[in-house]
Amino acid sequence: MEIDSLKNLQRKQCTYEILDEQYKIQKETYKGQQYSHIYFARLHLMRTILHSLVSKWKPHLPVCTVLGLEEGKECVIVGTVYKHMKLKPTILDEYSKERSANPLVRPHNFMHPDDHLVLEDESGRVKLSGAVLLPSVYVTGIVLALRGKETCVGDFLVLDILEAGLPPQIERPLISIHEGQRCSVAKFLIKVQMHAGEDKYVIFVSGISIGSSISNPLQFQLLVDHITGHLGDEKEQGIAAQIVHVVICGNSVEIPRGILNGQHLSAKDQTKLTEPLKELDILLNQIAVGLPVDIMPGSSDPANFSLPQQPLHRCLSPGSSAYNTFRSCTNPHCFELDNFRFLGTSGQNIDDLEKYSEAKDKLEFMERTLRWRHLAPTAPNTLGCYPFTDRDPFLIESCPHVYFIGNQDKFDTRLIKGAEGQMVRLIAIPRFCENGVAVMLNLRNLECHTLSFGTEFS
Repeated sequence: MEIDSLKNLQRKQCTYEILDEQYKIQKETYKGQQYSHIYFARLHLMRTILHSLVSKWKPHLPVCTVLGLEEGKECVIVGTVYKHMKLKPTILDEYSKERSANPLVRPHNFMHPDDHLVLEDESGRVKLSGAVLLPSVYVTGIVLALRGKETCVGDFLVLDILEAGLPPQIERPLISIHEGQRCSVAKFLIKVQMHAGEDKYVIFVSGISIGSSISNPLQFQLLVDHITGHLGDEKEQGIAAQIVHVVICGNSVEIPRGILNGQHLSAKDQTKLTEPLKELDILLNQIAVGLPVDIMPGSSDPANFSLPQQPLHRCLSPGSSAYNTFRSCTNPHCFELDNFRFLGTSGQNIDDLEKYSEAKDKLEFMERTLRWRHLAPTAPNTLGCYPFTDRDPFLIESCPHVYFIGNQDKFDTRLIKGAEGQMVRLIAIPRFCENGVAVMLNLRNLECHTLSFGTEFS
C-alpha cells in the first residue's frame, strides 16, 4: 500500500478484528413473536449484574420484588423502567394525521411536566415517586436498582439509584512477544517505546448523502484524495501515510423515495435510483485500493429499517467489494484496531434518546448508554428493532475504548472515566454533506480533531 513511490512513503498497518457477530440476523426465524422476549432477556442479564453490585452498595437492605413490597419498609427493587409520556406518539395520532386536512405538528422532543416513571418486573409494576429520580433523564427500557420504600398511596418513594455503570474494559497491551521468540530486554524496551510513540490515524465520516440536493461530490473527492495521499505537500502526504483505517458511519446515499410508489419504473427513474450508488462505489473503490474501509448502513441507505441494520449488499458496490480491504458492516458496528475496541452506530439510538429525554449535549446521551450498559435502551419501544427471542444484542458487555455515533449536527468529543479505571473516547461525527467535516482519531493517545474540506474559492 504505497503512497508515493518517489518519496518511498509506505502506509502504516494495524491489526483488525471485526466483532459484529452478535448484530447479525442469520439463524433467527420470525414466527410472529412479540417483544416481551427481548425485554425478559434484558432484565434477566441486567438483574444478575445489579444484584452483584447491590451486595456492595446496600448490603444491609433486602432485595424485594414489586409484589413483595411492604408499606414503610425500606428495601431495594430491581426492574425495567417504563416512562409514561403524555406527548408520546401513538398509532391513533398517526391515523388522525393521515385523515386530517390539517396534519398534527410533531414536536422535536416529547417531554412533558406530567411525565412519570414506573418500574416493573415479572411480578408486577409500581409507580415511582421522589425528587431523586428525574423523568427527564430516564427512558423506557433501562434496568435499574432503586432503594426506597412503599408509601401509603401505593407508590415507591425512591431514595437512591444504582446504575450498572461502565462495563469491564479489556486492557490494551503495548506489544506482545510470541513464546520462543528470542529478544533481549533492551530490545524489547526499545520496541515498546517505538510502538507507544507511533502515530496511526482512523478517519470517521458520516452523512455523505450522495444524491441529495446539498451533497457536494467535490468535497468528498477532496477527502478521498487526502486519505489516499494525492493531496497536499510532502508533509501532508506523510500524515496521510499514517491513516490506517476509514469508517463510514451511515447515510452514504440518499435515494429519492417519491419514485418508489409500487409502479413500474421508467428508465429515467431507474437511473435516479442507481446513480448515487454508482457514484459512491467509484469513491469507495479509490479508498479500498489503498487502505481498509468499513461502511455501515444508516437510516437513508438501502438497508433494513430496524436495528440492528444488516450489512449493505455487495451488489450495491460491485467495484469496491472486489477488494479484501472493503468491509460492509452492521449498524451497530464493533471492531478492534491494534487491540483498541471501537463501538459505534449511525446515530439512530442517540437521536431517539433525544426525543424522549433531555441532556445538555449528545455526548451526555452517549455516556448514559454506557452507564446503563445498553446501546439502544428505547428499542423496541420507540426505536425499531428485530424481535429477538433469546437475547438482547444491544447489551454492552465489554467497555469500548472508542464510542462513536454518526450523522450529528456538529462535531463533539469527550474522554470519560469509569469507577474501575475505564477510559472511553466519545465522538459525535457531523454530517459531511452539510459542513464537509470528517474526524481523525490518533490511536497512540486517542486524541481526535477534525478535517474540513471546502469548495468555495474567493
